[in-house]
Formats: sequence, structure tokens, C-alpha cells
Amino acid sequence: MNCFSILNNRRGVSSLALIAFIVIVLLMFAFPVYIESPYARHIMVLLFLSIIMGESWNLIGGYAGQYSVGHAAYFGAGAYGTLIVMNASQFDSDKLLELQELAKNSRLSSLMLSAHDLHPWSGIFVGMIAALILSLIIGSICFRLRGPYFVLASIAVAEIVRITVLNLAGITQGAEGILISTLPPFTIGSRVITDFSNKVPFYYIGLLLALFTILVTWMVQNSKLGYFIQAIREDQDAAHSLGISLAFYKNSALAISAVLTSLAGSFYAIYIKFVDPTTVLSLDLSVQIVLISIIGGIGTIFGPVVGALVLVPLSEALRSNMIGESLISSGMVSADSAFGNFLMENLSHAHVLIYGILVVVVILFMPDGVLGFFKALSAKKRKEAA
Repeated sequence: MNCFSILNNRRGVSSLALIAFIVIVLLMFAFPVYIESPYARHIMVLLFLSIIMGESWNLIGGYAGQYSVGHAAYFGAGAYGTLIVMNASQFDSDKLLELQELAKNSRLSSLMLSAHDLHPWSGIFVGMIAALILSLIIGSICFRLRGPYFVLASIAVAEIVRITVLNLAGITQGAEGILISTLPPFTIGSRVITDFSNKVPFYYIGLLLALFTILVTWMVQNSKLGYFIQAIREDQDAAHSLGISLAFYKNSALAISAVLTSLAGSFYAIYIKFVDPTTVLSLDLSVQIVLISIIGGIGTIFGPVVGALVLVPLSEALRSNMIGESLISSGMVSADSAFGNFLMENLSHAHVLIYGILVVVVILFMPDGVLGFFKALSAKKRKEAA
């Protein structure tokens, strides 16, 4: 498929797929009603977070073909923007007096003092604006490059953002990070909608955000922007010869992707109540965001969903050493053997190694991702049956 055919290609959704999607969504909404386990709800929250990140990156990486490995910068913008405003809005009187004194000679303290006057939940919009501005700056610089040079540039810019945040201790508290003990209740007028006393509100927020990013992906895919960025992905020079502005449409896709990624960062910050540069601005996070789409299937609406369904349970199984314990309890590996001891001591820290092996397997045997593999397998079976 080339850029010429993509410009004339409208993808529809089958009735069966649409019905299945609606049923799954309804089951997701009913999940907390029947499943009261906090751990199960926690896993679902992580799943939704991964879907949001994967769908967001997929817009620029999957559809536009621009493999950014610096999306942690936008994630961090959302996370820090949310908690900075939320933390500043909760200053006690002594802290306010201290900031008022410092603000006479410090621009950073003046910014923090101004943040105190904002509504605590407005930090989400602050993060979105910061991510949008950051994406426009990064796009104007990095989209001058192509291929591996663009990938390296995106990593470099994200690292610059991390170091900047690390050194702006007056706002970001540097390496210590920002920790808030309690979340302000979410209110509409004088009515309290939720006080976040359990995981159910986070579950529904995550579900709604995941559905929102899927909807945005579908809208982009079936829009003029979607057709143009897919044409750019297939052949930039041919797309440019057709009159498509490469810089404009690349930056548009990156801006949407960055804003959605910042929402993921805000959601993470609200859920965990703590952010620091190592957690929300690291290269590991950027790579993990990319892996979600690559493993599931880039350039597809539900590829990141499948990728999240693979990576989140795998990550949790590694973290809790569930795999090693299962091998030992089943008798496949002896607990007293050297291999058994190795699994119990090291497997929980080997997630990066496992991810690397998984990516190699996917690239070799499933170049279109898990979703593409099963689609091809299903098409092959239908062809044989016919």
C-alpha cells in the first residue's frame, strides 16, 4: 500500500466488531460492582493507563510513522503540572507567608504563589498546555530530521526535559519529587462527586480516559489528518509532491499525541500521589510506551489495547515473581536447584530483559504485532475453508 492508495482508503468497522466492543465496554463498567478486590481493580487501573499511553503514542508513531522515543517528556509534563498546582493549592498559612517573602526576590516563588490561587484540579489543564507547548517546540526542531536521527533527537530532548526538571528544585523539588498526602475531593458546585477514598473512582476515570483515547484514534484515522499522516508514513516525498505539508501534519499529530499523553501523566500522578524525574521522565518509560503499540500492532485502533493486555499482566507477574513461584509449585523447577534460586532472586528484576526478548520474538514472528498476527491467521483459515 502506498500513499496514493491511503488517501483514498476509508476503513469501516464491522457490525460484529462494534457489537463486541459495546459488550466489552458494558462489562468493564460493571466490573467494580461485582469484583471488589482492590488488587484486581489496581491491575485494571494500570491496564487503562497503559492503553492511554499506547493509543497516544500510536497517533504519531503508528499512523504518522515518526518513532518518538521521548514521550516521557509529555507524560512528565502532565504529571508534574497536576501535582505542582495541587501541592501549591494546599499550602498552609506558614508556607504562604514564607513564599510571599521569597517571592519578592524569586521568580520561582512567585510562580508557586500564583499557583496557590488556582483550583487544585486545574493542574490537569496546566499539564496539557505544557505538553502542547513542549510538543510544538520539539516538533519544530526534531521533524527536520528523519529515521534514526529523529529517534535520537527525541531521546535527547526528553533527557533535556528530565535534567531541567531535576534542577528546577524551586518548583519541582528536584530529585526528591512531589508527594501529596491526600487528594482534594472532586466537586461540582457544592456537591462532592467523589473523595477518592477507594480505587473505584480511579477505575472509572481510567476507563473513560481509555475510551476517549480510542475514540480520538478512530476519529483521527478516519479524518483528513489521518489520511495525510498515513500517506506521510508510507512515503514522505510522494506525500509532499501531492501538496501535503509535512511539517504541519506531523506537528498536528504530535500535538494531539502529546496532549493525550499528558492526560495519562495526570492520571498517574493523581493515582500514585507522587512524581519524581526517575519515575515519570525516564527513558525506560518512553521505551515502555513504544513497546505497548509495537507488541500489540502499530497503526491500528486496538493494537495498543492488545499490547497493554500482554504487557501489564506480564509486568505484574514479573514484579510479584508469580512466574517463578508457578514454575516451582507446579514441579517443573526444583526450589532447591540453582535455577530455582536464580528465578526467585532475579526474575522480579528482569522485566527489561523479558521485554527485550518479547520485542525480538514479535519482530521476527509477528511483524504486524499480536493483533496483526491473529488477523492474518484468521484470514488464512477463512481462505482455506473457502
